[in-house]
Amino acid sequence: MNSPDLPHLSATVPDLPNGDADSPRAHADEVGALEPIERIRRRWPVVIAAVLTILMVAGLGRELLDHGLAGLWSHVPASPLFYIAFALLYMSAPTFDWLIFRKLWGLPAAGLVALVKKRIANEVVFGYSGDAYFYVWARARMKMVAAPFGAVKDVTILSAIAGNLITLAMVLVSLPIARGLMTPDQFKMVAGSAAITLAISLPFLIFSRRVFSLPKRTLWWIFNMHCARLAFGSLMIALAWALAMPEVPLGMWLFLSAARLLVSRLPLVPNKDLLFANFAILLIGQGEALSDLMAFTAALTLAIHVALIGVFGLHTLIVRNRA
Repeated sequence: MNSPDLPHLSATVPDLPNGDADSPRAHADEVGALEPIERIRRRWPVVIAAVLTILMVAGLGRELLDHGLAGLWSHVPASPLFYIAFALLYMSAPTFDWLIFRKLWGLPAAGLVALVKKRIANEVVFGYSGDAYFYVWARARMKMVAAPFGAVKDVTILSAIAGNLITLAMVLVSLPIARGLMTPDQFKMVAGSAAITLAISLPFLIFSRRVFSLPKRTLWWIFNMHCARLAFGSLMIALAWALAMPEVPLGMWLFLSAARLLVSRLPLVPNKDLLFANFAILLIGQGEALSDLMAFTAALTLAIHVALIGVFGLHTLIVRNRA
């Protein structure tokens, strides 16, 4: 019999509509409450990739409508070997990147598509936007790689350093020759740009232990791959130009391809395409034919960008409809 001086035990226990706090049902409710947050965390790489893809399409449309369509039919090379050399040039950057990440991550062949998109984004959206796209692409595939940021960062920095150091070497070699072809203001601009290029690269070299994540031996291998990529790309563009205008010796085109790489990486030089075109015309003459060839090269690159983005988008729609 219960004592009248003691409250009933059930009065001290609060009502639990879902059962005990430690019951499986309570834990299931807690997990369920966290699921939307988890879905958002998993969704953000997809959202960023979609935004960058839209920006790529918009950038391609702007570039193509501004000057690409006019240059596409101005000077069409007749030699089919021109298009083979141009295709090798176009695919050189994503292919060398694929070889690098294949060694680092065991990247499958499907990763080459993401690396092509990386190249397109870097050229038509803004600098290094393609690297951000590739990072989120890798981040969304955690089964392939656990920590993609360090590797993407190291590869991107080493690409810039390799380009800068090759540019500086080309400045030292070509400046005495090109000085007579430039105005004093242009010469000062090139010299100042070379100094800035060196200054940009030095901190990464001095503080390399704090900047880079990968082992030293791997970093050297990546650096050499970037140098090989730059050399191969310069050779292919020179070969393509020589096939389009065979009356100009291949050696002259090789010199011009080196000058093109040099001009493209100098930070203080405005209107880089115009400066390179003027330099090339002074060097080999044939101003109208050369200008048409440069316009066609730029327009063909944009046309390939547009075609590939269209193919990739169509493939994505087909895969989603089948799923």
